[in-house]
Amino acid sequence: MDPLTMMLCWLVGGLFALSGALCYAELGASFPRAGGEYVFLKESFGELPAFMSGWVSLLVGFSAPIAAAAIALSEYLFQLFPPALSAPGAVSLPFMDISIKTVVACGVIVLISLAHHRSVRLGKGLQNLLTLFKLGFILCFAGAGFVWGQGSWEHFSGPLLSMEPRPLDVLDSRFAVALVFVSFSYTGWNAAAYLGGEIQSPKRNIPLALILGTLVVICLYLLLNTLYVFALAPDNMAGAPDVGAKAACALFGPFAGQIFSGAIGLGLASALSAMIVTGPRVYYAMAKDGLFFSMFSRVSRKRCTPGAAIFLQAGLAVAMVMTASFEHLLIYIGFTLSLVSSLTVLGMMRLRYCSKEIAGKTGFSKVYQTPGYPFTPLLFVAGNIWIILFSITDRPVSAAWGLVTIALGLPFYLWFKKRRATLSRSGKGPALSPLRSS
Repeated sequence: MDPLTMMLCWLVGGLFALSGALCYAELGASFPRAGGEYVFLKESFGELPAFMSGWVSLLVGFSAPIAAAAIALSEYLFQLFPPALSAPGAVSLPFMDISIKTVVACGVIVLISLAHHRSVRLGKGLQNLLTLFKLGFILCFAGAGFVWGQGSWEHFSGPLLSMEPRPLDVLDSRFAVALVFVSFSYTGWNAAAYLGGEIQSPKRNIPLALILGTLVVICLYLLLNTLYVFALAPDNMAGAPDVGAKAACALFGPFAGQIFSGAIGLGLASALSAMIVTGPRVYYAMAKDGLFFSMFSRVSRKRCTPGAAIFLQAGLAVAMVMTASFEHLLIYIGFTLSLVSSLTVLGMMRLRYCSKEIAGKTGFSKVYQTPGYPFTPLLFVAGNIWIILFSITDRPVSAAWGLVTIALGLPFYLWFKKRRATLSRSGKGPALSPLRSS
């Protein structure tokens, strides 16, 4: 894939994310409750699809991205130290390989989870601090790289610029699979929709947060990847989870590259923190409806945090760090989440046009209306279907694991539904404490 096609991939991925953000903004404004896709699908298609989305969120939507981000963070941090420290540890088991890097990745997950469990105020302060650091670092890194870095604009030269004939890369299966990796980088564009019950003036602020946040991220990613191509030839970036570290070394030399690598690792902690605080709201909503263990519906009156849900998610993420590779996690995440998000947007279309009676019963009010409707949701769904089909053909094993994950949720749904009916007849139920706004 030539440099300009790679940049086009990031732009297309950003447009898909923006299309989704516009749709989720309408859903979030109409249903401002904690739970995100679980709440939206419950209103549009019923409990079974909603539970399956929550099940996917538990295993894929948050735990797996947290694991993948922690692995990448550890890779960057270890650029600060001699290579000997990053060698695998002595413990090697059939299904896992324990090294210093995996231990650090697991430790970061646990520490950030503890911070968000400690209190809403501490978690909010940590998230704001990490986000400001990441934004400032990206802008400084890009500015310094373009002005003082030892890069070359010749890295952008290729068949497209020289007008030589070539196949259209965007129709290649590699482009679609690359979109899976790009889509992972945009993961979090819908985070505000999961926190609807804790956002002040949600009918205004949820759409604002989703749309402006996604636009800012698109601009930053295009800027950052332009810098990466300026620093490195595309062949040097292929298959490298620490491409930022390589770019920093190429631009500023080994020592400066090490410093920048550590800063990139700290920047990834912001994404980790955002996912760690968002995911438990889904498990909370499921448990509140009796479709998950009641202990995950409990919120500490003193801390105002869903502690059990936070620790469940942290445990699953740690297990994935120890047992899965970075690339397999990304394909697994991208394929499975594309299915759920596409169904969510189709649910919005159903609420809008297929049945006014359903929209009236659910309270779907279209307070915020998706710009460009119906083109915007159709673009989002079509893009995700494209990713799904090429994932199946190009990475069938990872795609199969995604389908298996979804299928495994069905017996759990039937069991929780039966258990809820039994508890209802006996007059028992989970003790609930609502999540409050910070």
